[in-house]
Amino acid sequence: MVNTREYEWSDVNIVMAGRPITGLRGVKYGSKQEKELVHGKGNKPHSIQRGNKTFDGEITLLQSEYEAFRKACGGDILDASVDIVAAYGNPTNGDAITTDILVSCEFTEDNTEWKQGDKFQEKALPFIFLDKKSV
Repeated sequence: MVNTREYEWSDVNIVMAGRPITGLRGVKYGSKQEKELVHGKGNKPHSIQRGNKTFDGEITLLQSEYEAFRKACGGDILDASVDIVAAYGNPTNGDAITTDILVSCEFTEDNTEWKQGDKFQEKALPFIFLDKKSV
């Protein structure tokens, strides 16, 4: 029998600064590489040249989770460098667990925003990192 189940939000686990993050509202991360077409004779490119790679992402936390994380970072997340471990999959359903280690993450912003009618606070924290290792 083929398992047609897809990964879902409840299958995502994040560890930051050695702590499992339970107040997680969202996470995204990725990589980019500079690429440029090289033209010579004619009007079509001859090759594609590659440049620097960059890695960035954003994690969204509930305010209470942010406060616990901020304390774990010594009071200011902008001064911290942490690895983020992202794992997803549900082995009880036969899924393979995929694990990404985001190496040396540093947060680039720390903003607070409250609006009338808010029932809770979310903090979207953009970050950059040095490398992604998949294990």
